[in-house]
Amino acid sequence: MHLVYPAVLAALLFCTGLYGVLARRNAILVLMSVELMLNAVNLNLVAFDIWLRDTLHAGQALTLFTIAVAAAEIGIGMAIVLMVYRNRGTADVDRLRDTAEPPHGAGDPADPNAPGHPANPGNPSNPSNPSNPSNPSEVTA
Repeated sequence: MHLVYPAVLAALLFCTGLYGVLARRNAILVLMSVELMLNAVNLNLVAFDIWLRDTLHAGQALTLFTIAVAAAEIGIGMAIVLMVYRNRGTADVDRLRDTAEPPHGAGDPADPNAPGHPANPGNPSNPSNPSNPSNPSEVTA
């Protein structure tokens, strides 16, 4: 068998998976597309291993490793998708931007640079603030 047939099939599978990753909005379909891309890589590994007549069969061994990594990836990915679905009620990828933590800033009481924090020198309630009228050492008449 020629190398062209599995290589073209793998390229078509990979392109289909890439389209699925870029165009889909559902997280489960994105994970399925990633698995399709990994299967295209596995097909290439086995085809080139057969074509090169490697005595160690490194392509087939790497394929087994890739299958194990893909199984772990789909397990973790599905767990994350299920938790997001339970919390949000949707598995839409576009709506996952809301799950990001807010930036460290105004609402964080542990941040000493926050506007309301007592250790902030710009805070009017800070006794060491020179613009604080209750500080007698800094008030000039």
